Amino acid sequence: MKYLVQICLITIIAFTACKEAKKETKEVEKPKQEIAFASFGDKITSEDAITSAQMFDKFKTLELGDTVNVKFASSINDVCSKKGCWMKLPLDKETETMVRFKDYGFFMPLDSKDSEVIVQGKAFVTETSVEDLRHYAADAGKSEEEIAAITESKIEFAFEANGVLMKTK
Repeated sequence: MKYLVQICLITIIAFTACKEAKKETKEVEKPKQEIAFASFGDKITSEDAITSAQMFDKFKTLELGDTVNVKFASSINDVCSKKGCWMKLPLDKETETMVRFKDYGFFMPLDSKDSEVIVQGKAFVTETSVEDLRHYAADAGKSEEEIAAITESKIEFAFEANGVLMKTK
């Protein structure tokens, strides 16, 4: 009888311990899946980046000569096909911003079109000359006719990035 009571107690303790171990296993959080980024320029983080729509709203409040420091996420519509020295990011379906890199200090991969990016730097409104617009059109591989059709300067939303994160594929 003495052994029967001991066996019952051991069984109850073992059963309770197994239940507790299962509870602890269920309560363990699964690690968050990290998004991998390639980094260009200054080291930046993806934290606190606003959307391209929110960036568009900020641009609408700026006047020629104003600047604002900001970090936002978008995807690359176009990139310089010669060096990767500029890229265009959409703000909405019809509007985009021309992004250049601080002090010409880094470049984007030539095949980075359609990649998701986070850029950090200064947003501003600028007037781009006909000469510069033609230069960018040539860099983008536009035809001679398309380049010659550029006859007016353009008020644009511009961005000077000091750091870029590009989501790796």
